[in-house]
This record gives sequence, structure tokens and C-alpha cells, in this order.
Amino acid sequence: MHGPTRHHFGVAKRILRYITGTTDYGLWFSNITNFKLFGFSDSDWAGSLDDRRSTSGNFFSLGSSAISWCSKKQATTTLLSTEAEYVVITLAVCQVVWLRRLLEELHQMQEDATNVFCDNKATIALTKNPIFHGRTKHVDIKHHFIRELTTESIVDLKFCNTNEQVADILTKALPYKKFVYFRTSMGVCNFESRGMLEIF
Repeated sequence: MHGPTRHHFGVAKRILRYITGTTDYGLWFSNITNFKLFGFSDSDWAGSLDDRRSTSGNFFSLGSSAISWCSKKQATTTLLSTEAEYVVITLAVCQVVWLRRLLEELHQMQEDATNVFCDNKATIALTKNPIFHGRTKHVDIKHHFIRELTTESIVDLKFCNTNEQVADILTKALPYKKFVYFRTSMGVCNFESRGMLEIF
């Protein structure tokens, strides 16, 4: 990092304090029979102040806890929030295909389409409507293969309220209560609290 300031130093100290204070936290995997894969996909829009690129966030769970997650800056600058969400959902769908194949090899076939939750209705409509859209005609064709997977019932995009969008934790800084809520939703808990959970 070039030209660090007191602000950057303060942020670094805050990160180190968080790491020190959460060394006894981890993912909790319980013994369940419902191995249903589902995911959340989200993006901030033009969140980077340097180049106005968006940050993609994907999170996948199998039953009780997270098995895959990703936070990544998008390679291109998007003109619309819908486009930014469309790009991140494309990444999510690629991960769905890989995870379903992996589960198939482990004899955990996913019979139904994998639900991926998004908090942008326009993006969901775009993936399900093959009609030409003037405002999104510049979107790279590589992102449109999601329509094919939706038609084949491999992926089913569902709307979720922003307050329930777990992937939000991977795209931006959140208020403390919301951060803790999403962290818990991902299956992250304190080692001591694990002992209080019933194992079936």
C-alpha cells in the first residue's frame, strides 16, 4: 500500500483486534440428513472509490453451515446495479455447477434445482426473460448462460429481502448487529457454544 495514513493504521489495528478476539470461533457442522445445497449472491455497486468497480460476494451452505464462499472485486466497471448483480450471479452459478458435480461424486445427488437467493428483482427477471433488453445489451454474452441453467432446472433464482441477504457480509462493512447476525447465519459460532448444541 502506497502512502499509508493514520486511518489505515487504525483499520489494520481493528482487523488484528478482531482476529485476536475470535480465535475460538469456527464453522459448526452438525449431523443432519437434509443435504440440500443453497446459496446467496450479492454485490455492492461501484463500491471501490478508486475505480468504481463492484465487489462480488457468494456464499453456499449444505445443510447447517457454509461450505463455500467468495468475496472478489469485479474485473470490469458496471453501469447499472442490475448488471453488477448479474455478473456476481454468473459466478455463483458456476460454483453451483461445480458443487453439484462434487456432491454427485460423493453420492449426494441434488434432485431439485439449487436455490440461489438474490435481493435484486430486476436481475432475477433478466435471467428468466430471454427478450432483448436495451439497457443491458452491453452485458457480455458469457453471463447469459445462466438462463440455460435456469431453464434446465439446475439453478432457481429466488428473491430475498436485503435484511436476510447473507452474502452482504462479503461485499461491504456492516453495522455490528447485522454483521453478527450474518456471521451466525453462515454457521460460525464460538467453540464454547458448540458444546451446548445437540448432536444427533
